[in-house]
Amino acid sequence: MSTEEQKPERIAKRLARAGVCSRRDAERLILEGRVKLNGEILASPAQNVTEADQIEVDGNPVGAKEPTRLWRYHKPKGLVTTHRDEQGRQTIFESLPEDMPRVISVGRLDLNSEGLILLTNNGALTRHLELPATGWTRKYRVRAFGEMTDAKIARLRNGLTVDGVQYGSILASVERETGDNVWIEMILTEGKNREIRRVLEFLGLTVNRLIRTSYGPFTLGNMDEGAVEEVSKKTIQETLGGKFL
Repeated sequence: MSTEEQKPERIAKRLARAGVCSRRDAERLILEGRVKLNGEILASPAQNVTEADQIEVDGNPVGAKEPTRLWRYHKPKGLVTTHRDEQGRQTIFESLPEDMPRVISVGRLDLNSEGLILLTNNGALTRHLELPATGWTRKYRVRAFGEMTDAKIARLRNGLTVDGVQYGSILASVERETGDNVWIEMILTEGKNREIRRVLEFLGLTVNRLIRTSYGPFTLGNMDEGAVEEVSKKTIQETLGGKFL
């Protein structure tokens, strides 16, 4: 038996890595009695398994872990970045090609934001890339109504506290002004929920267009809206090393 086969992991993680469902959905399937481990119905998701264990979901054998894959996706406005939306709005996952495997997003863009989202079939990779400690910057082009001054740029660079939420340093530079609007390039490493919209509103500007142009070394480039392009294994190896392959 190989070292990989001997290494235990939670069964929910195993099901997610095999492309069956998310970890949360895996826990639900287990509690509904729909998962068998080595021929016995599993009663609790608090169970570690190895590659040597036989797992079935609804009577169907679960295959081996899928190799790590990564895609670039150009999210259009009007889609939400979630697998299920309580308000019935269309999600990015509903707009993906039918031959795509089950994927999860690296971070999110809100309903009215657009641009680059990374998609992967590896939940551990998602969490790694979302961590501020990973050090990957997110770059945005932002159109906003209002005036961007040197003083406001300095405040962004020094970090802000808005409604009790601390936002780290954001690098901002004015690209051009068009009437009452200004185009700003903004670079940050953390990416809290609606961060750009909130800090600019705090400074007296109203965002009316927000485009993510890069995430770490991956760029939006000239991708059409709604387009999906898979990242090569060579590029994954060069940017992430062998850990996730």
